[in-house]
Amino acid sequence: MSKLFDLSGKAALVTGASSGLGAHFAHCLGAAGASVVLAARRADRLASLQAELSGKNIKATTVDLDVQSGMSIAAALEAAGPLDIVVNNAGISIVKPALDMTEDDWDAVVETNLRGAWLVAQGAAKRWVANKQPGCIVNIASILGLRTIGQVAPYNASKAGLLHLTRALAMEWARHNIRVNAICPGYIETEMNSPFWKTPAGQKLIDRVPQRRIGQPEHLDGALLLLASQAGEFMTGSIVTVDGGHTVNSL
Repeated sequence: MSKLFDLSGKAALVTGASSGLGAHFAHCLGAAGASVVLAARRADRLASLQAELSGKNIKATTVDLDVQSGMSIAAALEAAGPLDIVVNNAGISIVKPALDMTEDDWDAVVETNLRGAWLVAQGAAKRWVANKQPGCIVNIASILGLRTIGQVAPYNASKAGLLHLTRALAMEWARHNIRVNAICPGYIETEMNSPFWKTPAGQKLIDRVPQRRIGQPEHLDGALLLLASQAGEFMTGSIVTVDGGHTVNSL
């Protein structure tokens, strides 16, 4: 691996690490040399992932984290110890027509996807500023922050907010040598959604992607390593879209 992408000696916190993209990001960062702090609510899944990473000679620790709780975030950051990289990956969605969304639905999605990311980023940045240490934040947004689909109104809004939050924090924190960037994945196959892509409805969505295929978690590795490493040292406030051309498809 090029020295530009080498993360040896770096410590990276990944939120929502217990499954899906979060678990994959932990593997990716660890393979690049970083020690990884796995953060999520499901302790059993984190322990399993930690063992899996250790089997690959990747140093990994776990912390309990509920991004809907400010107290949990503060405790997780304290337990994590010194960090160089934060990947704000934790996110949820609730699928309902907008007319049927309840206040609790809205709050759960926005508090997880936007407020939680904000509090994790702020907590890490306060430590970096106090220690006069550089830092790197990678927010995992979505192409639904750029375009929209039906029945996930709070998800659309939260991811659009996360993109603008990325730009706002990048502007404010550049003077402290803290970089803040975001990745907008398109449709990516994970263990949770894999069966759907094999259905007629799933195939219909894939047909809307100019590359005519569903993305795989490893397709995000290049963007993640670029933004988390020295290779992206002059990038802040950047939004990197990885979607097989989906967002440039004709309406």
